Parts: sequence; C-alpha cells; structure tokens
Amino acid sequence: MPPVTLLSQCLINNIFTDQNIFTPLDHFSPPVLPARSLFVCIGIKLAIFSSAGIFLNISLHPAPFGPHHFLPSTDWFTMGIATDIILLVLAAFFCGLLMQRLRQPLILGYIFAGVILGPHTGGLTITEVHEIELLAEIGVGLLLFALGLEFSHKDLKPVKFIALIGTPLQIGLTIALGYGIGQLMGWDWKTSIWFGSLISLSSTMVLLKTLMNQGWLGTLSSKVMIGMLIVQDLAVVPMLIILPLMNDPAAGLVSIGQAAVKAALFLACMFVLGAKLLPWLMRHIAKLGSRELFLLAIIAIGLGIGYATYLVGLSFAFGAFIAGMVLNESDYGHQALSDIIPLRDVFGLLFFASVGMLLDPQFLLKNFGIILLLVLFVSLGKGCIFAVLSWVFRYGNVIPIAVGLGLFQVGEFSFVLARIGLSTGSIDNELYNLVLTTAVLTMILTPIASAQTARLYTLKKRWFQKEPLESINFPDKGFKRHVVIAGGGRVGLQIATTLHRLAIPFVVIELDQRRIEQAKNAGHAVVYGDASHEIVLEAASLAHASLLVVTIPGIVESQTIITHAQRINSEIKVVARLSDPDFFETFSELNVTDLVYPELEAGLEMIRQVLLALHLPVTEIQRQTEALRQEYFTSQVSQSKPYQTLSQFRAAEQQFDLEWMMVAADSSLLNRSIGEAEIRKKTGVSVVGVLREDQLEPNPGPQFRFQDKDLVAIIGSNEARAAFQSSFFPSQYSTGGQMV
Repeated sequence: MPPVTLLSQCLINNIFTDQNIFTPLDHFSPPVLPARSLFVCIGIKLAIFSSAGIFLNISLHPAPFGPHHFLPSTDWFTMGIATDIILLVLAAFFCGLLMQRLRQPLILGYIFAGVILGPHTGGLTITEVHEIELLAEIGVGLLLFALGLEFSHKDLKPVKFIALIGTPLQIGLTIALGYGIGQLMGWDWKTSIWFGSLISLSSTMVLLKTLMNQGWLGTLSSKVMIGMLIVQDLAVVPMLIILPLMNDPAAGLVSIGQAAVKAALFLACMFVLGAKLLPWLMRHIAKLGSRELFLLAIIAIGLGIGYATYLVGLSFAFGAFIAGMVLNESDYGHQALSDIIPLRDVFGLLFFASVGMLLDPQFLLKNFGIILLLVLFVSLGKGCIFAVLSWVFRYGNVIPIAVGLGLFQVGEFSFVLARIGLSTGSIDNELYNLVLTTAVLTMILTPIASAQTARLYTLKKRWFQKEPLESINFPDKGFKRHVVIAGGGRVGLQIATTLHRLAIPFVVIELDQRRIEQAKNAGHAVVYGDASHEIVLEAASLAHASLLVVTIPGIVESQTIITHAQRINSEIKVVARLSDPDFFETFSELNVTDLVYPELEAGLEMIRQVLLALHLPVTEIQRQTEALRQEYFTSQVSQSKPYQTLSQFRAAEQQFDLEWMMVAADSSLLNRSIGEAEIRKKTGVSVVGVLREDQLEPNPGPQFRFQDKDLVAIIGSNEARAAFQSSFFPSQYSTGGQMV
C-alpha cells in the first residue's frame, strides 16, 4: 500500500458509520527525501531514540535502505505498540518543550512529533501506525466526554439558533465556496461538490484544545463554536450517505431516515433514562469509597456509551459527549472531570501525533503552490462565512472574529469522508492528497490564528464605530464613585456579595457566561467582556469609579487591566490579587494601592487551625501568625499607609495584650481629657496609646483630650476592660465592644 493511503487511517475508525473503512497497514519502505530536507527530522529522531535507549536498551545501526538512515536493532521491535507510544511521548515532550520556548501552542509540538516519527520523513518511523490511530480515536472520545462534563445542556441554550439554523447555512455556503474553488481549479462539478463538502467541516479536537490552552472555554464565543461543531458532527451522517450516491440521491433517503430515527431514540434514552440511571449508578459507586473504581466507572460510562452509539451507526465521539452532559447534571460531575483530565490529555496527544503522521513533506514541496492557494482560499473564505453568520445572528463585539479564527480549519471527519470518496471512485488520489495536506496545515495554523483574536478586535475598534457592550442590571442614572471588580469568579462574587450587603455601588466585569448568569440572578451590575480591553473598562464607567479590584490571577492580564485603567482614570485606587510573589516589584511600579497574596492568607489560616488543634493559647497563635505576616510583607513589598497602620496595631498587640476602641459621637470620652475622665481611677485600665489621623500618640498624658474617631489602645484585666467599655462606650458595650 502506498504511504499516502495512510490518510485512510488518520483518525477515527469511521466514527459516524458502522462501516470499517480502515484496513491493516502493509509494510512499506519510507520514501527517501533529500538529505537537506531530512536533516532536522533525523537529528531529532536520533535524540529521541538515544533517550529511549536508556530505558529500552536500544542499539542503533545503519539501516539497509540507505547509508544515512539508522534503525534500532531487531530487539527494539519486540515491544510493538508499547515502544511506539513511548517514542511518541518522548518526541511530544521534546517538541512541546521547543514550542513552549518559542511561545507557541503545545499541540503544534505534538503534530510536529507525528511528522518526525511518521512514515513520510524516512529513517526511524512508528511501526504500528494503525493501532496508534485507533488509540487516538479513544482520545477524541475522552475529549468530547470531558467537554460534556464541563457543559450542561443549559449552557448551550443561548446558542441554539445559530447552532441549529446557522450551521446548516454554513455547511451549504462552504460547499458553494468549495464548488467555486473547484471550478477555478478546472475540476468537474462532482469533484468540486466533494471538495466543498470535505472542507465544510471543522475540527472539534483542535478547537477544544486551542480553547483550553487559551483559557477561553466557557465564554460565549466558545459556546457558539461548540454548538456549531456539534451540529456539524451530526451532519456527517447524511453526508456519508448522500455524497457517494449523488448519481442516485433517492437511494439514500431510506438510510438517512433510519439514521434520524436512531439519533432521536438515542437522545431520548440518554436524557430520559440516562439522566436518572447514571447519577444513581455513580452515587452507589461513590459509596464504595474506592477512587480506582470511581475512575473506571467514569471511563466505562464515557467510552461504553460512545461505543453503543457507534454500533447503531452514529458517532462514537457524539455519544461520549452526550454521556458527559448527562453526567454533568449529577453531583459527581466535577470529580469525574478532574479524574478524567490526565487520561484525556495523554490520549489527545496521540490524536495530534496521528495527524502529524499524515503530512507528507515530499508531496507538500512538489505541490506547494497549489496547496498554498487552497489553504489561503479555504481559510479566508471559511473564516469569513463563520464571522458573517455570527454577525447575522446578532453576536457582536469580539465573537464574530473569535468564531471565524477558531473554525476556519478543515476537520478530522473530512478524512473519513475523503476515504469514502476514494474507495467509491468519486475522487482521485490527487484530490485525496490535496485535501489531506490542506486539512493538516489548517489545523496547524488554528492555534496561531486564534491567538490573534484580541489584536484583530483592537484594530476593529479603531476602524469601525464602537458597538454597545452587553450590560446587565445597570441603574438608569449610571454609576459614580463606584467599585469596578475585574473578574467575577469565586473571589469576585464574594466581594460583590459583601458590597451588595453594604449598599456600596459596584460593577462586575466577566467573560464567562455561567458566572454572568450567577451575578445577574444575584442582582449585581455586570458588563460582559474582557477587562483587559479599554472599551470594556469604559463600559463599566471606570472614569467615574473610585476603586478597581482585580481578582484575575493571571499576571499579564492583571498588568494590562491596571495599565488601561490608570490611563482612563489616573486617580483610581487599585487592589490587586497577586498569584506569584516574584512580581511584587512589577506591581509596585504600577502604583497598586494594595496587594493580596491568597496563598499567604490561606497559609496563615491553616497555621491558626493547626495551633488551635494543638491547644496553644490564642494570644500565642496571634503572635506567631502576625509575626509571619510582618516578616513576609516587610521583606517583599511596601504596603499602603492604612495597611502600615494596621501593621502597627498588630505589632503592638504582639508586645501587649491590647484592645483598640474607637471614640464615636456617643462616647462620653469625646472632648474630654484623660485626667477629666479619671479613666484609671474609675475602671482600672491604662491608656497606652491613641491613633489620630494615622499619627500614633504613645503614652498620652492626663491633659490629652479625645476627639471624634480617635483609636484608643488600652491594657488591663478583662474586668477592667468591661468596666471601661460600659462607662465610656455604652452603645458599643451593648454589642460586645468595637475592637479594631
């Protein structure tokens, strides 16, 4: 079998049909490319095999088919697919490191690893390519299963119209685009329609991995893309039936009807019976208390239901996705997701490596001009179709750009369709290879292009009139002297809840639709958008705000938000979350008012709980924890004046058993001196300090006169303090005293 027919095994074992389109690989000799073209690949291969030799006892020797090629001794092949997996993991690791250093997405490294070890680059190759592709199918199923665990059917309701109506329109328009490209290339009408159908599908696997790496899962744009991809996956079923029967379309109507009935029955069973059965099953397994059985149950549910859908002629990956969505509704969805992620990532690596194995550098070089034009026409045309449809369905701001740059690639199911076309004689080997190479190249370009979304959105704002951002629960009069909370996660919503109770006006900026719904239901004012964009900060009336609270943990995002905020409002105060203490100086240079290091606060609270469990005195616990806090902040960062005042309180409390009381308008100490009040004589406490307007007056004399809002430090027995509070702070004493 020629190497190029490896395309037939590129991905899923006919995910959407019950036909077995894969055939076992014949042994073949890899093509010998020019030495200059193979230099890098062979060098990396030798490095990988040298590393593998440490574990596998591999000895390299010249291969019989060329003086510049090397193969391991025959002992190496005895491990079979286990050796292939080890080599793929090693190659992916080294290539991933390279991509990380180059600040590129890791999936590019995984694809490059597949190219290096694939059958088209010569030299050392993977021997069990077909088995690797079958394992990659499991990776697709696990990825879709994990996606279902993250997304409830409620999350997809906001995008149901563009998914159910827009996706068929997109497929039709893309087929028309492919037909036009085919006519320009001189192909006949049937070949042109086949080409349009092949490029109409996008890659679920590549998009999801890209969204995960960029942290965009959960955003409205990601939901639009996922909703459209789900409908695309379902559309593969009728396409597999209709395309081979274009000469006799009526013959396929019965098959399409049967597939529709099967899909309806499966969905009904999953959402009616599965919604009750799966949570009951997981509850009983969880009661057994075995982590291993829980993990096995998750895998069995995801892959088992996926395989059941495959047996009835539907998609393996689609069934796994629906199983995840149903399980998401149970109490065990989050634990299931956390357990499945490592396994998902490992098998996902095999998928991207299998995609790389399909790329034939020799074919690419020989047809570079044609392939370049196809990649250009397909990427621009398909991206524009997605962007325009998003705009037509009234998704504005950054969403059309994000959807266009996220779904322009040719997907993995196109490989399945292409193999069907080749086997039925509908397309020839030339088109087969062109589609394969175009698909792989567009997959490689996806994470690079998607990363430009923010830049293109910035250009769009400069060139076109600004679009109104979605704002929720805004008062008619707007905001003034309010608090802007950048990030509506757990921390942000806790802050918002506290400010809401205190009737302090605030606005939350959030990009995650689920969190927006939570804030909306709580009655909070919300702006949908990315806080690192100036237009979003302007929509939150930052120019009139008094305080900005940055709860986002990302250092780069926080820096960008603070920089834009200070450009809009130079007087604004900033309280920021610090996720890495190495960036203390960076935030200090930004003139951040206060920094909060969550790990430090969590550590101090853990210390308190540990010392309490060991029955240490409360005063000793307070001394120890505050001493640690002082050491940390003194060595790391200079805090604001109020924080320094609080530090003075705590430092004093470490030396004396102090209590601080505030002189209020109803206190009998107001406008009286210490001597006139006879504090020591009447109560037995001693006034050891007074803090007035951030100035500490230590050991004030009898002539010292109290003023409103003075903070008074006293020492004495518990009885003396109670007498002091009842004599001079009656209203505070009734509520237990106002200790600062």
